[in-house]
Amino acid sequence: MRVHWVPMLLGSAITGALAINTSMLDAMKAEHISMDDDDQVWVPAFNDESPPYSGVRVPRTDWAVACSSEEQDYECKNAIDGKSTTAWHSQSTTSQEYTITVDLGRPDYHVSSVVILPPIGTETEGLILEHKIFLSSDASDWKGPVAYGMWPSTNRQRMSAFEPTPARYVKLVASTKDAEQSWVGISELNIYATPFTITQDPRRGVWGPTVDFPVVPVAGAQEPSGNIILWSSWASDQFHSTPGGQTAMSRWNPLTHTVSKRVVTNTQHDMFCPGISIDGTGMMVVTGGNDASETSLYDATKDTWTKGPEMHLRRGYQASTTLSDGRVFVIGGSWAGGSITNKNGEVYNPTTQKWTMLPGADVEPMLTQDMEGRWRADNHGWLFGWKNESIFQAGPSRNMNWYFVEDEGSYIKAGRRGNDDDSMSGNAVMFDAVNGKILTLGGSLDYDKSYATDAAHIITLGAPGEKPTVKLAAKTGKMHAERVFHTSVVLPDGTVFIAGGQTFGIAFNEDNVQFTPELYDPVSDSFTQLQTNNIIRVYHTLSILMPDGRVLNGGGGLCGNCSSNHYDAQIFTPPYLLTDSGELRPRPEITSSVPPAVEVGKTITFETKDDIKSASLLRLCSATHTVNTDQRRIPLELSRSTGDYDHKYTVTVPADPGIAIPGYWMLFVMDHHGVPSIAKFIMVTVSNTKTLEPPETSHVESADEDCKHESTKWYWQSWKPELIRQMSRRG
Repeated sequence: MRVHWVPMLLGSAITGALAINTSMLDAMKAEHISMDDDDQVWVPAFNDESPPYSGVRVPRTDWAVACSSEEQDYECKNAIDGKSTTAWHSQSTTSQEYTITVDLGRPDYHVSSVVILPPIGTETEGLILEHKIFLSSDASDWKGPVAYGMWPSTNRQRMSAFEPTPARYVKLVASTKDAEQSWVGISELNIYATPFTITQDPRRGVWGPTVDFPVVPVAGAQEPSGNIILWSSWASDQFHSTPGGQTAMSRWNPLTHTVSKRVVTNTQHDMFCPGISIDGTGMMVVTGGNDASETSLYDATKDTWTKGPEMHLRRGYQASTTLSDGRVFVIGGSWAGGSITNKNGEVYNPTTQKWTMLPGADVEPMLTQDMEGRWRADNHGWLFGWKNESIFQAGPSRNMNWYFVEDEGSYIKAGRRGNDDDSMSGNAVMFDAVNGKILTLGGSLDYDKSYATDAAHIITLGAPGEKPTVKLAAKTGKMHAERVFHTSVVLPDGTVFIAGGQTFGIAFNEDNVQFTPELYDPVSDSFTQLQTNNIIRVYHTLSILMPDGRVLNGGGGLCGNCSSNHYDAQIFTPPYLLTDSGELRPRPEITSSVPPAVEVGKTITFETKDDIKSASLLRLCSATHTVNTDQRRIPLELSRSTGDYDHKYTVTVPADPGIAIPGYWMLFVMDHHGVPSIAKFIMVTVSNTKTLEPPETSHVESADEDCKHESTKWYWQSWKPELIRQMSRRG
C-alpha cells in the first residue's frame, strides 16, 4: 500500500520571535493521510513524554533517507514507511557509530524535534541509547549537535526536542559502546517542525543544545569536577507507588558530552522530593523524600554513595541548609512520613554522622496558609545558613524567622517579607553574601492550583536575630511575568537568571507557561527579558550553574504515563558570553594554579592572561522543586600585585564562615566586558578542619562549541581530596 500525504509548508518567510502564519497553521490542522482500510500508519503518541511544543509532524511526501548500513530485509526505507511492524536494522559490525540521514525535500522547515520508535519485538537489542542529532540546509554544513545524550533503555518511543532551526537535512548518529550491542534499529522515525521560528537574539542570550537523559531530571547537583549528577525517583519517569530502596540517576560530563546512567540501591533510599545540602566537607547530604527517614551521602570526588544515619523524623519536601560550621540543618517535610505536625528542626554532624533533634526549632512560625493544610504548609522552606551557626528563613511563608541550633534549638520571629504574601513554589537567591542580600521571586498563595505572582523583593540581613530590611526589587517589586514552579540561578557577575514557570500553577499541567526568561541586575536594580525558548519547564524542573558561566535548565514531569515528562535539559548561554552578532567573546583566563583549599579569612593569589575587572566565589549548588539553598555568591575585592608580572591578583575570602559557608566553591574572574572565566574549584575551610592534599591539574577542552561558536579552552582543576572530618562540634 502506498501512503499519500497531503503536502504542507512551514514557510521560511515567517520571521520574528514567535511569528505565526495563520493560513499555514490552518493547513497544518488539516493535515491528513489516505490509506486502505486494512492498513495502519503509525503516528507518535505522547503518552509518557511531553509532545514537541507547537510541533507539527512533517509530511513525508518529498523525503529521501540514507543509512550508513542496513541488513537484508531491514532496509533503511523501512524507518519511514509508516509501519511499526517493519524496521531498519544496521549491520552487526564492530563500528561504534551508525547514521540515518533524512532529506526533507524542502528547505523551509523549522525543525524542532526527532521522534523514533525502536524495533518492535525486542526488549533491549537494537535500542538507540547514546545519540547525537545534527541539522543542515545543504547536507555539508552541519549544525550541532542540536541535541545529544542518552535515551532510556526501554523499548518505547523516544524524542529529542530542541530550538526550532531552519533545515532540510536531519542526521541522527547512534553510538554503541557496549560489546553486546552490535547493531541499532528504528521501526519508525518522525520529524516535527514549528509553524514559527524563534529568532535568536544574542543580546538576549542563546538556547541550546539539548541534553537528553535516561531519567527525568528532577533533582541535581554540581560536582567539583565540573560534572553534574541528576536523578528522578525509584523509576526513570515516575515517583508514585514506590517500592522503596532505589533511585534512578544519571551523570553528565559537559566536557566530553557524555551521559551515563545508574540505579543506586546500596543506600536503600528513594531520593525523590528530598532535602539536599552540600556539607562543610564537600559531601552531598540527601535526606528523606519517598523513603522519608533515610539519609544518603554522595562523595563526588569518588562518585560513590554511602548510607547515612536516619533522621529522627520522617520528612518529604523539607528544606535543608549548611551552617557556618559545616553541619546541615533540616526543617519541615510533612508531605511524607505519616504525621503532618511538628516537623521541627534537627541538625546533622558530618564528624560523628549523627542527627540531633532540636525541639525548640519550632516549624510552626514558618507555616503558610496553604489550602491543603499542614501537609503542604511547611514545604520547601527558603533557608540560608548565616553567621554564628544561625539560619535565616526567608519564606515561602509571608512571615520570616531566625533559627538557632544551640542546645535544643530556638527561633526568633523576623517580621513580614514586606507586602509579600505566602509565595509557595517561588524562589529565593543569595546573590551577594558579603552584604547579606537575598532576592525573592514569584510563587503563589498555595502549593498547587493557585495563581502566580510577579512579586520580587530584596532582603538584607544583619546580625543573627536582627530584623532584616525588606524593599521592593526594581522599585516596583515586580518581575516582567507572574511565575510559579520556576527556577533561578545567580551568575558570576551577580545577576540572577529566572526561567520557566506558569501563571497558574498546576502540577503536571503544561498550560499557562512562561517561555521568556528574565535577568535581574542588582546594579541597575532592574529586570530584563531574555531569549524566548520552545521547551516547557514548569513543575519538577531545575536550573544549575555550569563552571563556564552557562546554565543547565531541565526536567519537568516525572508522572509516569503522562504527557508532561521531560527527559532532557537545555543549555542557556547568557548575553555576557556573546557579542551582538553571536560570536563568543574572548574569555579572561586564570593561567596559574590556585590552592585546592583555603581557610576563611585567607588570601588566594593567581595570575591571569589579561587584565580583569572583578572576581567572585560561587558555592557549588544542589537543586530540586524550586529550592536551591546551597547557591550563594561572594563578590571579591581585587588587589593587584606590582612588579615583574603584570596580571597577578590577590583576593581575600571573607573571614566569617557564615558568609563563606565551608565546602566547595567556584572562583570566577570577569573582564571589563563582564565576561566570566572558566571557574577554578576551591574548598573553603574553617579553622577546625585539616588541610587538603595538593590538587592534580588537568587540561580539558571547551564545550563552548555547543553554541556553534569558535571554541575557547577550559582550564580548571580536578583533584581528589580527602574529605574533611575534623569538625569539633557535638552531635
